[in-house]
Amino acid sequence: MPSLDANTRPGSLRVSDAEREQVAARIRHAAERGMLTLAEADERQAAAYAAKVRADLAGLTDDLPAPATERSGEPNLSLPLQPMVRRRLAVHAALAVVLATALIVRWALGPVPWFWPAGPMFWLAVSLVLHYRWVRHRRVPSAPAHHTLATP
Repeated sequence: MPSLDANTRPGSLRVSDAEREQVAARIRHAAERGMLTLAEADERQAAAYAAKVRADLAGLTDDLPAPATERSGEPNLSLPLQPMVRRRLAVHAALAVVLATALIVRWALGPVPWFWPAGPMFWLAVSLVLHYRWVRHRRVPSAPAHHTLATP
């Protein structure tokens, strides 16, 4: 196995499946937005999947705009919720169910013919949805597990 040294050019390094897929995804995205024709996209994707070294991938996306980076104000909604947050949402949902059940029982045992618990149950549901959306949109990615120490 050849060793990597200072003389090794980055373009001569072997490319991974993940790198091939990343380039193919950029090409698909460009084709979806009308920046490439289907024939151009097919040709470039075939070349991306056939690439052996990074230099083979370099020219496939040079004329495409850089991928949009995630802005700091936008949450990454693909991240799973943390266990503590999920537990709080579960407690909120359980409390809403218990209160809704108590309201329905109270209505069933009372003399009022119309379904008056609909209003309070609506607001319980709204509070649960707002809680979920608030938690979902204020998430931040967790910090990397490794820490670097500065040495004097």
